[in-house]
Amino acid sequence: MSESVNNHASIVTVGNAIVDVIAKATDQFITEQGMMKNAMNLIDADRATTLYEAIGPATEVSGGSAANTAVGISLLGGHAGFIGKVGADMLARIFRHDIEAVGVEALLAAQPDLQTACSYILVTPDKKRTMNTYLGASIALKPEDMNADAIAAADIVYIEGYLYDAPDGPACWDKIATVAREAGTRIAVSLSDGWCVERHRPAMHQFIKDHCDMVLCNSEEAELMFQTDKDNAIRQMRQLVAEAAITDGENGSIAFAGNDLVSIMPDRDIAVMDTTGAGDLYASGYLYARHNGADLDMAIKLATITASEAISHIGARPQADLIEIAKPAMPADFFG
Repeated sequence: MSESVNNHASIVTVGNAIVDVIAKATDQFITEQGMMKNAMNLIDADRATTLYEAIGPATEVSGGSAANTAVGISLLGGHAGFIGKVGADMLARIFRHDIEAVGVEALLAAQPDLQTACSYILVTPDKKRTMNTYLGASIALKPEDMNADAIAAADIVYIEGYLYDAPDGPACWDKIATVAREAGTRIAVSLSDGWCVERHRPAMHQFIKDHCDMVLCNSEEAELMFQTDKDNAIRQMRQLVAEAAITDGENGSIAFAGNDLVSIMPDRDIAVMDTTGAGDLYASGYLYARHNGADLDMAIKLATITASEAISHIGARPQADLIEIAKPAMPADFFG
């Protein structure tokens, strides 16, 4: 694997720094706490503190879309960095330690007057996940927090769509674009979620047109971006950006670069336990492969393998050795 200059990360991801706090809960607890089961609810700092005190034993792990992608890249043997913002509390220390422990370069800014973002993920006996998310310091990112040296030294900078919804999100995107273009760093964007696209469609469309080298999204997000059906959305995406990878659930995924268009079907032998993080880990495989010179076929093959690992268990963090499960499907010398 090639490294970027001055030992900086070869792929830098940018987004919300969130600690996932995962605990088991009963339906009665969900009801008593006034939650909507199997949904994501935004909460404030006081509610986050109260909830933390009320839940039982929990597992705490770094999360957030772009951070998950950075972790996946690192577990594939890549050199990844993550730009985000945390508080000055225990969860900030947990987040930093957790991503550094797997080899991700923690390019974190701090906002001491805010708590680190956290998502309380309560899993009921029927495997349903009820999420309560406090965004806290994660959405306080500012243009000056964009680590210009790391972005300039990277081959690819990958921006999660969720960041655009932060108060200074658009300014952060613009700062990244300025630094990346001057340095020759490739810009990749994830559309992240349908609501992100619907809230920011014109601005995101223009940013992609003006600055992006590649887009990663699912078919629903593509349809919402162009307000049309899947096939027309793919055609319009090809007119908008030079390269994209678009996932489509049980229908697999497609990727294009210039005139080349490839597709792949998922492994239907894998039981779907939890789709959380599947798109994040798909991006890990795709970006790692493209950074290392893989063609589109090889890139979506690796992306499909890493995404399949994510859906095979509860939680976004890979539990299997990504290199070992990918080796049989990749060229003998791919992982060195």
